[in-house]
Amino acid sequence: MLKEANPERNSALEARPRKVLLVLENLPVPHDRRMWQVATSLQRAGYHVSVISPRPPEDPEYCVLEGIHLYRYPMPPPTHSVGSFLKEAVYCLWNTFRLSKRVEREQGFDVFHVGNPLDIFWSIGLYYKARGKKFVYEHRDLCPELYEVRFKKRGLFYHLQVLFERWSYHLADMIIEMNESYRQNALERGKADPEKIVIVRSGPRASEFMPVEPDLSLKKGKKHLVCYLGVMGPQDGIDIFVKAAHHIVHQRGYTDVHFVAIGSGDCLEEAKQLARQLGLEEYITFTGFVRERELLLRYLSTADVGVATDPDNTYTARSTMNKIIEFMAVGLPIVATRSIENKWSAQDALISPADDRPESFGDTILELLHDEARRRYMSAYGRKRFLECLSWEHSEQALLTAYDRLFCGLPPAPPCSK
Repeated sequence: MLKEANPERNSALEARPRKVLLVLENLPVPHDRRMWQVATSLQRAGYHVSVISPRPPEDPEYCVLEGIHLYRYPMPPPTHSVGSFLKEAVYCLWNTFRLSKRVEREQGFDVFHVGNPLDIFWSIGLYYKARGKKFVYEHRDLCPELYEVRFKKRGLFYHLQVLFERWSYHLADMIIEMNESYRQNALERGKADPEKIVIVRSGPRASEFMPVEPDLSLKKGKKHLVCYLGVMGPQDGIDIFVKAAHHIVHQRGYTDVHFVAIGSGDCLEEAKQLARQLGLEEYITFTGFVRERELLLRYLSTADVGVATDPDNTYTARSTMNKIIEFMAVGLPIVATRSIENKWSAQDALISPADDRPESFGDTILELLHDEARRRYMSAYGRKRFLECLSWEHSEQALLTAYDRLFCGLPPAPPCSK
């Protein structure tokens, strides 16, 4: 891009910090590690970064953390029906717009960068595009498929989300996709301009997310520890994890094992109740969200097997699950559905049950617990693959290059880049 002939104006433009507003609806920031990594990468590269997201009840509406300005509104209540889903959408849309006006007034921003779900922020993006700002659409989830899996139907709202997804693609100045499967969705269903698309994969920083000394007290006196990690929504299979634990302990009779479920979500209380009904109180611990990275790393480094019980469906088949990469980062062998993206990410660090039934998951977990040599191989393989191509350090450069090109008025990725 040619610079203007006036050197004083060019110097002033270069001296002005590039300002970005990041928006997330489904999880608090910084608890959402993906969005926090985007924020910190941009901030370390010299961008002025603000973030809007929900917040836990105990957190303030506004604070500055590591130089990043956080504006947050109270978390909406759990959604268990289409009606509450719509209320959540309206609630989050209004609060995001309200806080975005505050950010514009107090911090200013040149880029309105939204991460889905939900695909509702194109409307605010359109508003700010009319005010001369750039709109970045970070496509983190297949919202139509997520709706279909969650509510077990399509109908009007499924098709509305397909429409909103397409509008998000078409209005965006830059589209960030998580993997090649999502890129293909953008091209085929979204009819997106391929020059707008850049792939920025998820994964923790290798410099911050690594194995630590195991804490054997977390095993509660048992020989083995099996770990679930992540969001606990209707589509995430936390009930399968609990029932798999019941199968191992009460049907297969293997009691020298403890289970830990790390995370929270709409189905956390249901999962706790299910564990009580199945007589698993002494065999399973529900931690809720673990904020401290050091504690999370102790759990993952102590565990013998990491489990992702997301059922195989149209949503999970093409989605890269952050927990898969996080298990690999600490060298934790994985039992999970062998979806397209799970298989690409984990390869030999993962084994899969024959199907999604809890009994199949339970038997596969038990088989791996009894095969120490295989666990050692999977651990070393997963850790090596993470370091070589899946850590955030590999994705960060793609993000920063795309942003630099965006501010220079260029497509986010060079031709033929994937």
